[in-house]
Amino acid sequence: MYKRTIKEEIIKRMKKYPIVMIYGARQVGKSTVCYEIEKEYGFNYVSLDNFEDKELANNDPSLFLEKYKSPLIIDEIQRAPILFEYLEARVNEQRHLTNDNNGMYIITGSQSYSLMRGVTQSLSGRVSIIEMLPLSLSELNNREEVPFVGDLSASFSRCNEYKLSEDDIYNYIVKGFYPKLYDGEDNFNSYYKDYVESYLMRDVNEIINLVNRNKFMSFLKMLGSLTGEELVYDNLAKIIQVDMKTIKNWVSILEALNIIYLLHPYNENLSLKNVVKRPKIYFKDTGLACYLSNMNDPNFIRNTFLKGRFVETFIINEIIKSFNNNGISLEYCYYRDRNQKEVDLVFNYNSKLYLVEAKSGSLFSLSDAAGIKTLADSTLYEIGAKTFVSFAMAPYSIGEGINVLPITSI
Repeated sequence: MYKRTIKEEIIKRMKKYPIVMIYGARQVGKSTVCYEIEKEYGFNYVSLDNFEDKELANNDPSLFLEKYKSPLIIDEIQRAPILFEYLEARVNEQRHLTNDNNGMYIITGSQSYSLMRGVTQSLSGRVSIIEMLPLSLSELNNREEVPFVGDLSASFSRCNEYKLSEDDIYNYIVKGFYPKLYDGEDNFNSYYKDYVESYLMRDVNEIINLVNRNKFMSFLKMLGSLTGEELVYDNLAKIIQVDMKTIKNWVSILEALNIIYLLHPYNENLSLKNVVKRPKIYFKDTGLACYLSNMNDPNFIRNTFLKGRFVETFIINEIIKSFNNNGISLEYCYYRDRNQKEVDLVFNYNSKLYLVEAKSGSLFSLSDAAGIKTLADSTLYEIGAKTFVSFAMAPYSIGEGINVLPITSI
């Protein structure tokens, strides 16, 4: 059992809002954190994965909320979207009676679109929204998780707290970060097979009537190998032999299930004609991407041309977790121009722009930083940090304010 950083943020929010909504992919640990809060703070708990409770919630939501009184945790609430308007009424009633309705409900779900629709329609202003991601390196190594800002002096301290060899990194990439894999589940290939069959495909079928399961599975496998790459819908449509509208629909479903996310191009104060416009696609967990790509051997993946994609996905995911787990939601982008100058990750934090290259090497020079220098010279924002996050074992500078940091600095 690993201490989840996000739990403290959930507790803070439930003291300030009537409802806290936790969303994230299946098996990232939402229920486990809720069980802990249930015991520590005296919440009742119900899961709508239970057929009888799901039927009661949909057919008689008033009776459901009488049976399960607040403070209440409702797991997988997207299975009974009618509850959103009834929760609104309960929250308003409590506010009228006591002038204090904070901490009444914690709701969780794994289908973002249906959750957000319910929040927009019924719970706007009454709910705080938190995304829960798979385990982070900091959580697995039992250390404080802090937002990654590429600070050189802080990196010296953090990278001494534990070391990662290249073997360690590739093992993490292939194994992934779902909590069950670190809680006694030894066969991660078997775990991912069950995950795809028991959770992912079932949830997909709840959203759409999947006519051709085999083509969707081919799409999934191809997408796994494309993590960290530009998303070209037309190419996928031709290879899978479906129309482009279908591919776009399938991508949006995987986004809704919190399996993937898209990074869109950064183009502030830059010529739109010079900047690549396609999004890049990333899996929120490298282990699932590796399983779908049939990349189940760490030694094999480090010797293929695909290794850069998986390392980049791994590093960017860890950076995003460092902010997300501290309750900080940012917009992440990437930069690439027609001259092939690129920056893997660009984000604005506290009105400063941070530029990150995610690399599998360890030795770099200024000649490797053309993309960072181009973007730093073009933006109107103050630059917060310019960094390479890599397999380096210790931090070092390559000049012009650009630092190379170990992955353990995150």
